[in-house]
Amino acid sequence: MTTYKDRSDVFAELGTKLSIAEIFATLLEGPVPIRLTCYDGSSAGPQDSEFGLEILTPRGVNYIATAPGDLGMARAYISGDLIAHGVEPGDPYELLKAMASMKFRRPTALQLVVIARSLGWELLKPVPPPPQEAMPRWRRIALEGLRHSKTRDAEAIHHHYDVSNTFYEYVLGPSMTYTCAAYEDPAWTLEQAQENKYRLVFDKLNLKPGDRLLDIGCGWGGMVRYAAKHGVHVIGATLSAEQAEWAQAKIAEEGLTEFAEVRHSDYRDVREGEFDAVSSIGLTEHIGVHNYPAYFDYIKSKLKVGGLFLNHSITRPDNTRITKAGDFIDRYVFPDGELAGSGRIISEIQNVGLEVLHEENLREHYALTLAEWCDNLVKNWDDAVAEVGEGTAKVWGLYMAGCQLGFERNVVQLHQILGVKLGADQAWTAPLRPWWRA
Repeated sequence: MTTYKDRSDVFAELGTKLSIAEIFATLLEGPVPIRLTCYDGSSAGPQDSEFGLEILTPRGVNYIATAPGDLGMARAYISGDLIAHGVEPGDPYELLKAMASMKFRRPTALQLVVIARSLGWELLKPVPPPPQEAMPRWRRIALEGLRHSKTRDAEAIHHHYDVSNTFYEYVLGPSMTYTCAAYEDPAWTLEQAQENKYRLVFDKLNLKPGDRLLDIGCGWGGMVRYAAKHGVHVIGATLSAEQAEWAQAKIAEEGLTEFAEVRHSDYRDVREGEFDAVSSIGLTEHIGVHNYPAYFDYIKSKLKVGGLFLNHSITRPDNTRITKAGDFIDRYVFPDGELAGSGRIISEIQNVGLEVLHEENLREHYALTLAEWCDNLVKNWDDAVAEVGEGTAKVWGLYMAGCQLGFERNVVQLHQILGVKLGADQAWTAPLRPWWRA
């Protein structure tokens, strides 16, 4: 087996021929942080590393070479051409943490010639990606319309949420809640923390028996059912047919049909109005930043004067940029996902004439939530693979572990923003001080 050794410039000679591990190592900024082994017998990185990657096939090299960075690595991993050592298959968190500092350089023209000569030009011709991958953005425009049209939003939600209700039960647990939980103690179970999140939203919205709540982007109806159990009349809307079917069955099972309804519907098609409160838990990420004005104006139109709303969403830690999802997230997880900072969201809420009463960041809570989901996937790995296939299960393990790391490193945050619809006289209608238990 040949082992990569430091060289001042392995690309200095045009006639140089490199091993796969040498190519990988020399295109990184800094040393290889984990052990890399390849099917050609080459290797790189510390021999005593706890974690490792193994490239098994030429197709794996093709994926990495034709899409350097997270997309190419994800393709090779999801397809089974790249395997991870030292971690559970459903939770590569520790491996991703060890790789967190790893950055690829863009090769120069000369380097590309050397790489091509070393690998063979045939190996650099793009091959079809794994079947779990969504179309690139430019093709979505041609086939599904402009970003965040109703048709394209429906397709994006279908890609992400209509995987399998059974699979989500394995990952999310009994609450079937796919949003950040709220912990009072890190030792709490996931179910305790999710129940507490619904309690927190319910209390912030100051809901009482007989009130009317609109829950947009309601998922499997966790908030809908929590509010209904407390005597509130609720309409939930989701673009996922599988979510709506599951939620309606659960509502009937729990005897809540008098109070609760979940519709397979775009939230923009809900005609009722004059709600006492509106909750949006995990929907803003799908809206598109340029659609914020219309989105918050819609929420305003659904509230009666004095009505409260709560927006719970993932954000960036700053307000200097609008960011589309990275290539892996966009192709495999959230097509057309887009994030902004909490300041941008607050500004857009204020700009449509709603008043912001309170906001808080639950960033660490989401890291704890994701760790629990990864643990669930590990515990139910064989059943999850039997349900959706190994490739799809790997997508979710990779995505959730990566997101856990992102929340821990403050790459992303989670903010709850509470506001009120004022009347023409701008009179304050809420209690003078926060009325909920934090």
